[in-house]
Amino acid sequence: MRFKHFIATGFVSFSVAAQAPAPPLVKEGKTVKLSEHVFAIPDELVPMVPNVGIVVGKRATLVVDPGMGARSGEIVMRELAKVSRNTELYIVNTHFHPEHTTGEAGFPQSAKVIRAAAQQQDVDELGLRWVKLFSDRSPVTAEVLKGFTAFRAPAELFEKEKTLDLGGVHVKMVRLGPGHTRGDTAFFVEEDKVLFPGDLAMSGVFPAFATPQSRAGSWIASLEALEAFRAVRLVPAHGPLADASIIGQYRDYLKALQARVGELKRAGKSSDETVELLRGEFAKKHPDWRQPLRIVEAVNAVYAETP
Repeated sequence: MRFKHFIATGFVSFSVAAQAPAPPLVKEGKTVKLSEHVFAIPDELVPMVPNVGIVVGKRATLVVDPGMGARSGEIVMRELAKVSRNTELYIVNTHFHPEHTTGEAGFPQSAKVIRAAAQQQDVDELGLRWVKLFSDRSPVTAEVLKGFTAFRAPAELFEKEKTLDLGGVHVKMVRLGPGHTRGDTAFFVEEDKVLFPGDLAMSGVFPAFATPQSRAGSWIASLEALEAFRAVRLVPAHGPLADASIIGQYRDYLKALQARVGELKRAGKSSDETVELLRGEFAKKHPDWRQPLRIVEAVNAVYAETP
């Protein structure tokens, strides 16, 4: 997700003070079964909480995006124990942001992390910096991330693709992007046709160009790669669980944005002028999508890569 400062607001009635915001932790007791081998813990639209995936094979279990901080990881472990008795455990992440990675601190040391090499580069270069950025948002977030000082070393790195056999259940891992981040990685459970696309395709929210490496062109190519899986169920990084139609929605948005930015740049409009003209235009086209301020970063990114 795009780095922003969330401001907690509340009302005070007479002498009753407003309650502090709830910590951004994975919710306990909310696990749902999506298919024969795949479970999810929905984020319930709580900021800085991801949709967590649990994939169970006969031999091993894989967790996708274990949440933020050790407490989230511990909650995921308790939820995992309800659906799997496997002792062999793997952790993977759709990208490096703290709410997708730092939950690893609540997992046993025997759990193995697998990452794309490009995502590991993000972790090495930016990981702890983003942990600090998140911690600085509020005392509540700082408490969730308290004590996290280092990411786990991966048990295995891969360049472009890897298929992991969990015991009769195969998870294909594909490094895509750069889109949302340089190391965007998607996970496809082949037997169940369930796809974890990360922030590359989400429901009802504008896409976030979150890093200097973010590109619309490669994001669109990533969406085409995601469509090729022909998934029947998607567990995006955040927001409602969905079907594959959200892939086309993001593709159509980004292509339309490319076209309009190209028109305005050829007409001599500056980046700032283009932002001013398009932010309202695209917010009106997608009135039900959350976080319209993300249009600004998207326009700037597209403008920079448009000849």
